[in-house]
Order: sequence, then C-alpha cells, then structure tokens
Amino acid sequence: MPQDHDHAARDALVHDREAGIERLIEIMARLRDPETGCPWDIEQDFASIAPYTIEEAYEVADAIERGAWDELRGELGDLLLQTVYHAQMAREAGHFTFADVVRAICDKMVARHPHVFGPESRDKSAAEQSRDWERIKAAERAASGRTQSALEGVAVGLPALTRALKLQARAARVGFDWPSAGEVVDKIAEEARELAEARQSRSQEEIAEEFGDLLFAVANLARHLQVDPEAALRAANAKFTRRFQAVEAALARRGKRPEDSDLAEMDALWDAAKAAERAAAAAVDEAAEEEAG
Repeated sequence: MPQDHDHAARDALVHDREAGIERLIEIMARLRDPETGCPWDIEQDFASIAPYTIEEAYEVADAIERGAWDELRGELGDLLLQTVYHAQMAREAGHFTFADVVRAICDKMVARHPHVFGPESRDKSAAEQSRDWERIKAAERAASGRTQSALEGVAVGLPALTRALKLQARAARVGFDWPSAGEVVDKIAEEARELAEARQSRSQEEIAEEFGDLLFAVANLARHLQVDPEAALRAANAKFTRRFQAVEAALARRGKRPEDSDLAEMDALWDAAKAAERAAAAAVDEAAEEEAG
C-alpha cells in the first residue's frame, strides 16, 4: 500500500505544471527507469548525451543572436534538461545528485563574489572584477594541492577558436603574450607567408598545420582587440548568408539561378546587395539622429 501511495504521488508530481524543477527531475528519473522508462533514454550514457548538450547550448546562443525570445524560453528548457539528464545518470552511478550540482554552483558563486556576498567593496570596474574572478580561481587551483599547468582546466571540447582564446589568455596571465596587437598582426603576416610557402612544396598534413597556426594567430589578434572570434565569425556567416541570398533573389528576378550565371555577374550583384545594406543602415542611423534631435 505505501508503494502504491508513493507511485501515485510521483504521478501527481509529473503532471503538476506548477511543481518546478522537482517535476523535471522526477520526469527524468521516470524516463530512465530500467523497467518502465523509455528504451532510448535508458540506453544513453554520458558520452552519448554530451553532443546533445553542446548542440542545445548552441541553440540557446542562436536564439539570443536572433532575438527570438519565445524560442529562447524553450531552448533554455532544453539546456536545463541536459543538466538534469547528466545528474540523473550520475545519481544512478553513485557519483553525485542534482542537489549536489546545485550546492556546488551556489558555493562557487558565493565564494567568487566576495564583493556581493562578503566584505569586499563593490566599488570596482567590470574589468577589475574579472581579474578578481581569475585570481580566486587560481587560488582555488593552488588550494587543491596539485601541481598544475597554467593551461589546465581549459576544456578540450570547446569550439577550437574559443579554446585558442582561453589558452592564450591563460598563458598571458603568466607573462607569455605579445605586448601589442601590432605585433600579432605581424605574426599573422608571417604565418600567412609560411602557409603560402607550404602550398608550394609541402604535404597536405604540413599545409593543415600551417593553416592551424594562422588561425591560432588570428584568434590571438581577436583577444588583443577584445573581440569574441566565435561571435565575429557567426556575424560574418550571417552577413554572407544574407548577401548571397540577395544575389540568388536578384538572379531569380532575371529568371536565372546561380548555376546559370557566372562569377562576374554574381560579384556585381553581391556589390549591389552590399551597397543596399549600407544605404539601409545609413537611413536607419539618420532616422535615429532626427528622432533624438
């Protein structure tokens, strides 16, 4: 009888739309139940779910980029589900629980914000507080008692440009850095020359290595310019997509497709699309200035 009551209570929780995070935790536990759960969910493990976790994080970023706030609500839910999923698998394996996850992040936030939750002054710039954050992280690593590389803890699974940025920032904190952006530009030119030379006489593997060196130097320049290279490349992708689709639309008005055209015609249409974008942006700026005036 008590078991029936417990099952009924769990069923009630699953269907209680006001129950909050406890409802999601229960849903995940039920999906993973080896006897009554979902066969697909039961088969999954940390490694098989990790790609979905990464994908959901990107979908959150995409919704933010597009200002799709209704979509963002759903995407954040999908990302939260990933945390609950991993925590459920960890509980089953005896590693930790969702409550442990919450406790750990709460403790970390309190410890790393002494200017909010402790005695330190809030009278600091965002840059100063970022430096304090890194100082506290370094102290935490030192307190662990393990000898660590300055680069330890930069996740291998990060997007390559983001990981390059973080590796370079870690090295810079111990003095291994170019003094100025100008010297990084010179390094980019050097790497570009080496890549051009590799194309003439080296293997494809060596060409790929030189290309990687060039990208690494470009990421370093982004850091010196305080530009997020992933965001900059996403914006460039969006701009390319927008302008190429304008070329396709212009060709369609002529009764043509890109494969029916040639580079000269498409390049001219590209320039026209670029000019139209700039004119539209200038008109928006002018209207804003008039409204402000």
